[in-house]
Amino acid sequence: MPLVSVGGTVDAMSTALMATVGPKGRIVIPQILRERHDWHEGASLLLVDDGDAVRVTSAESALAKFRASIAKTPSPVSQLIAERREAAAKGE
Repeated sequence: MPLVSVGGTVDAMSTALMATVGPKGRIVIPQILRERHDWHEGASLLLVDDGDAVRVTSAESALAKFRASIAKTPSPVSQLIAERREAAAKGE
C-alpha cells in the first residue's frame, strides 16, 4: 500500500510513494516497488539524476534499453559502405 498516493497513481504506470533518507544516507525502497520490479537484496540499481528528479532502474534493465537503442542505430561503417556501393553502382 503506498504511503502517499495522489489519486492512487500519478499516471497509469506510476505510484507516488514516500521514503526517508536515514542517517547514513540510506533509503528503503517500499516493498510494493521491490516486488513490482523483482528487486531483491543485492540487486544492482542505477540512479539517474534528471535535475529535478531521480529515476531508479535495475542495471540489467538500463543495459537492455541501451543495447536496444544502439541496435536501432546504423553504424557509421555500414552507412559508409552503403554510400560507396551506391556510388559504385552509379559509376562514380
